[in-house]
Amino acid sequence: MSFTFVKEIPSPEQICREYPLSPNSVRIKKERDAEIARVFTGESDKFLVIVGPCSADNEDSVCDYISRLVPVQEKVKDKVILIPRIYTNKPRTTGEGYKGIVHQPDPEKKPDLLQGLIAMRKMHIRAIEESGLTPADEMLYPSNWSYLSDILSYVAVGARSVENQEHRLTVSGCDVPVGMKNPTSGDLSVMLNSIIAAQGHHTFIYRHWEVKTDGNPLAHAILRGAVNKHGNAIPNYHYEELQLLLEKYQETNLVNPAAIVDANHANSDKRYQEQVRIAKEVLHSRRHSKDIHDLVKGLMIESYLESGCQKIGNGNHIYGKSITDPCLGWEESERLIYEIAESC
Repeated sequence: MSFTFVKEIPSPEQICREYPLSPNSVRIKKERDAEIARVFTGESDKFLVIVGPCSADNEDSVCDYISRLVPVQEKVKDKVILIPRIYTNKPRTTGEGYKGIVHQPDPEKKPDLLQGLIAMRKMHIRAIEESGLTPADEMLYPSNWSYLSDILSYVAVGARSVENQEHRLTVSGCDVPVGMKNPTSGDLSVMLNSIIAAQGHHTFIYRHWEVKTDGNPLAHAILRGAVNKHGNAIPNYHYEELQLLLEKYQETNLVNPAAIVDANHANSDKRYQEQVRIAKEVLHSRRHSKDIHDLVKGLMIESYLESGCQKIGNGNHIYGKSITDPCLGWEESERLIYEIAESC
């Protein structure tokens, strides 16, 4: 019933020194950060597509996937900015199951948090250096942000974390766009309160320091659907829900009102193929209403090399197939990105 201290973990400064970004990657991140920020401030009309595996479970297959995004990004660059999902922390509702590469660098082996932090950083760095695309990750553990703060161009706070004070305050010190998901209940006021907190300035304890933050004006909403008391999925990507969010935003003093629509999770009821239809409906809503066009800045899509998902632990691992939530396969994903670009 007590903690067992296994090993001391090196500080973010130590690991970042040992595994640094190259000067070229630093330059790429600076340019990409500015381009993505302009979407949220309304200076750019480009559309964001945050796309990639549910969980980044294997460096080779993840980087293989991201390398395939490069020629696609070149073709759609005038209208769409692709942000690779490299989600290295996986929230688990019951605490059981694969928790991401940070916990298990090898999903078939026991947890090793130190090697996991190193594997996380090395994968992100390799992805940038091979593709020139700076990634997104989920802030499951606020104290881990410092291990990736020089790498990420986008951060998401999940439905189960969005009510947590530490997450909200940590986001207030981030200098990249951070999406705050609606909680699993679907309560928009909870999500908007989290954005208010994230856009504010705060003083709190972070990694053994008293810190002050300036607030993050790029904090925004992510609509991911909800679950009712019977466990049934309730989508919130339809026109009426987008209009409601817009009205709720207008009741606040928030700057840069914006939303990303997560096409999977409770919006699709994890029927991953529905992401295509959902994406098209959201784009139709944007074309129908200038206000919704200005509100919805992008889509979040779960996609990998192979469609569907698989179990781990049976020794028959399929390269590039999700070991957590099911994902769209590469061919459907590529086609969808081109359709998104044509509709923007």
